[in-house]
Parts: sequence; structure tokens; C-alpha cells
Amino acid sequence: MKKIVIGIMPQDKIRERVLAIAKGSYKPKRNEPKVWFTSMKSLAEVLSDQNRSLLHLIDESKPQSLKELSELSGRKSSNLSRTLKTLSGYGFVELKKGNCHVQPIAKATQFEIRAT
Repeated sequence: MKKIVIGIMPQDKIRERVLAIAKGSYKPKRNEPKVWFTSMKSLAEVLSDQNRSLLHLIDESKPQSLKELSELSGRKSSNLSRTLKTLSGYGFVELKKGNCHVQPIAKATQFEIRAT
């Protein structure tokens, strides 16, 4: 399983970095974080113990649908769907759409956190 490198930096510094990349005056190195949070608190909300357990459950059981994951996790579908959309937005989960279901795929279960 791939490890995702996460950075923590104030919003204004993230904005400066993104603009420098867009202008071409800064090229990110391969080992630099791809996902950024503005505080440890916001990171802790997304990667809570419950959400990290969910990522491990997805990785180990490889559910074929959100309904199956809901049954395995004991979480309600609406709550689970909202959590998975958040995790997907950060690239921690892929939501693969099929004919009549959505399959969650864990993209990472290990994280390296770098604070500036």
C-alpha cells in the first residue's frame, strides 16, 4: 500500500506555493507532500482514528459496494458516503463507479506528516 506524504502549512504559504508552481518559478520535488492541510486540527478531523480504521477495513476486505462496506463497518450509508467523499477529495480513497454501485478503494493506509 502506498504511503501518502501530507504537509501542514498556513493557508497563505500554501497559496504562495501554488502560485509559484503555476508561474513555473518553483518545481516541487518528488518527495514533497502532495496533500496539504492548514493545521493539525483539520488533519486530525479527516484522519481520525475512526477514518483510519475505515481505510484499513476497505484495504483488507475490498468491499464491492458502499452497501457492503456499510454492513462491514456498522456505519449508516449516509454517514459513510459523506466520509468517503471527504477522504476521496484528499486522494485517500477512490470511488470507482460501476453500473449500479460505487466501489470504495483505499489508496493509502500509511501517512507521513510534515509540518513547517
